[in-house]
Amino acid sequence: MVDVTIKPTGQLSGEISAPPSKSYTHRVLIAALLSNGKSRIENYLICDDTIATLNAIRAFGAEVRVEGNYLEITGIDNLKNPKEPIDCRESGATLRFIIPIAALAPGKTIIKMAQSLSRRPIKPLLESLRDLGVESRYFEGDSIIRIYGGRIRGGETRIRGDISSQFISGLIFACPKAETSVEINIITPLESKNYVLMTEEVVRKHGIRVFISENFEKINLPAPQRYSPYDHKVQGDFSSAAYVLTAAAITSSEIRLTGLCFDTNQGDKEIVNILKQAGLKVEITREYVTISGQIERPIEVDAKDIPDLVPACAALACYANGISKIYNVKRLRYKESDRVISISTELRKMGAKIFVDENCLIVRGPCEMHGAVIDPHNDHRIAMACSAAALRAKGETRIINAECVRKSYPSFFKDLRLLGANIIGGEFNW
Repeated sequence: MVDVTIKPTGQLSGEISAPPSKSYTHRVLIAALLSNGKSRIENYLICDDTIATLNAIRAFGAEVRVEGNYLEITGIDNLKNPKEPIDCRESGATLRFIIPIAALAPGKTIIKMAQSLSRRPIKPLLESLRDLGVESRYFEGDSIIRIYGGRIRGGETRIRGDISSQFISGLIFACPKAETSVEINIITPLESKNYVLMTEEVVRKHGIRVFISENFEKINLPAPQRYSPYDHKVQGDFSSAAYVLTAAAITSSEIRLTGLCFDTNQGDKEIVNILKQAGLKVEITREYVTISGQIERPIEVDAKDIPDLVPACAALACYANGISKIYNVKRLRYKESDRVISISTELRKMGAKIFVDENCLIVRGPCEMHGAVIDPHNDHRIAMACSAAALRAKGETRIINAECVRKSYPSFFKDLRLLGANIIGGEFNW
């Protein structure tokens, strides 16, 4: 375990590059695996989660070559049966994308996961695959899943849209290689729509046809189809950049982030509008985003499609003058931790007046924030949110188990230090 100490910091300043998108990196790796030939991936993210996906595609037969700042992935039409269990570690995206892919591989595929991941929902995806002719064996709460693959028959399936959009993304990846066409009926309103659109965008670039109804209630996937190789340049990650921007807002700083593209399906670009709502000035160009000013107003945020921004918004709200409300937070109970409980518990340690009202987080600001010992509950976004809040708190804050940021943004503490944050520790070796 690695502890990081954060001391009160004046204003940040300078320029950094946003880390590559974790969500896009996962998706282009999976699409490259399924494409018969060489795909090139530039500016990919290396973190705990994407390493899990990289190891998984190798297990199914992809050849991976590292060349400077890009990967060359040679995919195959007919996946191999993995010789060893595939370890998804703590990566929900890896698990939920790989389960349908395993149905295409011959024989039995064993998939294992960290205990924390086994507490997150998975049965709806297995039941949906069963509708399509795929057998599996899994006991709820277990850390092992067995998929009996070789084919996806095709046909119709039903799945909820309010548990995890990753279920639907996993089906979109695998079902174009089914024996017959697949119709996915989404029986509850789809949340985090942008992640499904991100998946659609990636598979279309690899030559796959996908038809999504306007109301997101039905997805049609003609089958069988063949993936074609494609060269990607992964764009910057708004989900991770949001925590650096929040740190700048809390310290009333002016900083610049490069590498962010606003012509994107990343829903978390909404952080810019949230910061503007709070009174910050945000300048956007094709090359960079600049934030300046200070927090002047409370915020109201609907988190239905942007759950990864909730911890950042909660930290921001602690320094706003008034009552902030963050709605539709129930799905956060099934993340790396119960994020509703984790963020409210840890920010309260620092003096936050934060309350949970069913499906809503309420913060009464401004709060008199002070240093504390923070347990991020092995959740990278809790660690980053509390670190941002600590920059303006009175006294030192210690983040225990701070290495959990390696899940998505390994250089988080290093980048904050480059901007002038008073941080001790946080250098992680691979």
